[in-house]
Amino acid sequence: MSTERYNPDPVRWVGLRSVELPLARAVSDAKVSTGRQLPLAAVSLLFVELQTEQGQHGLGFTYTLRTGGPAQYAQALELAPLLIGEDPNDIARLWSKLSWASASIGRSGLAVQTIAAFDSALWDLKARRAGLPLAKLLGAQREAVPCYNTSGGYLQAPIEEVIERAGQSLARGIGGVKLKVGQPDQAADLRRVQALRRALGDDVALMVDVNQQWDRTTALRMGKALEELNLVWIEEPLDAHDLAGHAALSAQLVTPVGSGEMLSSAAEACAYVEQGAVDVIMHDAPRVGGITPFLQVAEAARRRGMVMAPHFVMEIHIHLAAAYEHATWVEHFEWLEPLFEERLQIADGCMQVPMRPGLGLTLSERVAGWTLAQQAFGQRR
Repeated sequence: MSTERYNPDPVRWVGLRSVELPLARAVSDAKVSTGRQLPLAAVSLLFVELQTEQGQHGLGFTYTLRTGGPAQYAQALELAPLLIGEDPNDIARLWSKLSWASASIGRSGLAVQTIAAFDSALWDLKARRAGLPLAKLLGAQREAVPCYNTSGGYLQAPIEEVIERAGQSLARGIGGVKLKVGQPDQAADLRRVQALRRALGDDVALMVDVNQQWDRTTALRMGKALEELNLVWIEEPLDAHDLAGHAALSAQLVTPVGSGEMLSSAAEACAYVEQGAVDVIMHDAPRVGGITPFLQVAEAARRRGMVMAPHFVMEIHIHLAAAYEHATWVEHFEWLEPLFEERLQIADGCMQVPMRPGLGLTLSERVAGWTLAQQAFGQRR
């Protein structure tokens, strides 16, 4: 019988960094068309770096769009000291510890989205220590995941530009294209989708994203009108919290309905899954609180045999999608690529799982130029 004992390697240093990453060009979806938001010009990110007593390292991050970046960083300043001295392998317990520390501001939204940066850093550290890509640590089902591009399909771009960029994506090896819709002029939306379908042909995977801008009547009418175009799914046709409306719409359309990116807790996303309100669950690890709650939703979806298509942050979601049992997609955005030294590889319609340990990410030197604030706690080796 082995006499070896487990020797914890506690966290001794936590580094925080608030980053504002400008986009090369501001983009507009239907929320801009309806006057609810301004064009998106930058992504705000919170990075967390961990180091243990023995020098093991972990990197994680969360993000927000338009507002909330300074608030995430402010909350992180309060949470970071709570990890000093803790065993980083106790990820579920540490998620609960940080959640209880934030209990006065709730169990969703900002309260958990800040925790997501710490949680993903802990998972990265655990996989790096094991010498495994995160997907392999979780039990990978595949080494490549079908992917589609979204960044080329925003509404500020004329359809001719969208078609050109779609062609570039397909030539690069990306497997599908998503187009933004949801303008007040539904006829204009239909013309854009029809034009893109004609340009791509019938066999290319095509999705549309409404960004919550239809009411129930419009969603049913437009959903019926789009059925002849053989879409892979219609995304966020209704308000993200209209669970009953999504369930009714899904039951009436042949085209699958997807939603979940704006849900900001595992409980909210699990409700959509458990009540069968959508055909495709599209939750986002940073938005629901990190990899730990993301996996809770994924397990609920697995039990129902549901399609999963995580929103944004392909750098994290490629690993989580690769570990999912049923059909899944990864969303391709090149927006965050300048932040990292590494690039995800794409071929034959799929994104390859990186075989580097952990998330396989290293911050680039360029991040310093986009850093708004940074602070560290504990003692670094």
